[in-house]
Amino acid sequence: MSIDLDPDQIDKILQGISIPPQPQVMVDLQMEQYHPKPDIGRIANLIAQDVGLAGTMLKIVNSSAFGLANNITSVQQAALFLGIKSVVNIINGISIRGELSDEDIQTLNNFWDTSMDIAVVSQNIARQIGMPAPDDAYALGLFHNAGIVLMNKRFPNYMDVMQEAYAHDTDRVIDLENQHFNTNHAVIGYYTARSWRLPRLICDSIADHHNINHIFERDALVDAPKKNLLSVLKIAEYICGNGPVMGKVSEDYEWARIKGYIYEFTGLGPYDIDSMIDQFSEMGISSVLSRH
Repeated sequence: MSIDLDPDQIDKILQGISIPPQPQVMVDLQMEQYHPKPDIGRIANLIAQDVGLAGTMLKIVNSSAFGLANNITSVQQAALFLGIKSVVNIINGISIRGELSDEDIQTLNNFWDTSMDIAVVSQNIARQIGMPAPDDAYALGLFHNAGIVLMNKRFPNYMDVMQEAYAHDTDRVIDLENQHFNTNHAVIGYYTARSWRLPRLICDSIADHHNINHIFERDALVDAPKKNLLSVLKIAEYICGNGPVMGKVSEDYEWARIKGYIYEFTGLGPYDIDSMIDQFSEMGISSVLSRH
């Protein structure tokens, strides 16, 4: 079954979706949709590489209009549910709104590249350690820093503050953001994920992805699913060099602060992480390759 959405419905859906799509992904999607026989599977895979596009797909299928019993977290499932006609219409609607300056594209390049790599690495780690629903790990990896783009659009000096936060050994990355802006990318990311109707566990994990000490010092079993997701995310961030990339430094200060919690909870150790780094390097994950 697929769903046909008319232009008015598309416009309504796109309201509030302000994370600009990655230009190259939009080019690839345009080329695919003009193919005589567009491949919904390839289109879904392209959409899954982009934070804004993926969020839009999930927002649509998880809206109350469709009344699904369980929220969908897989872009591939969402695309199949909506059908190729509606997916193409949504893509075209976003492309009209997605004009970016060269400066915007340059600023967001690291965001796009690392978001995709962290998502892929998260999903693979989740599978390796036998975590249920590896698609949730992919979704968290892709969306956890969505608030960065929105903060950058709102505050001209945001990226400078973000770089400073990652470049110093502070208690939490988000503390410096709170001092400057009275909010932070984790909070904004949480509300964005809620607007996309992502599952509550993923939304809560986005809100707390810089609160590792607080979350892992609690013994409540109710936190176990969140701890699983956050452990996978933080390992993926470390493997992909997220901290050094964001702070433009050689040290990953956040990982140094939290790795003890991650090791204790997962039973993994430095040797396991080093093995994963070698594995993902062999897979050709660009963020991992750049560590060497």
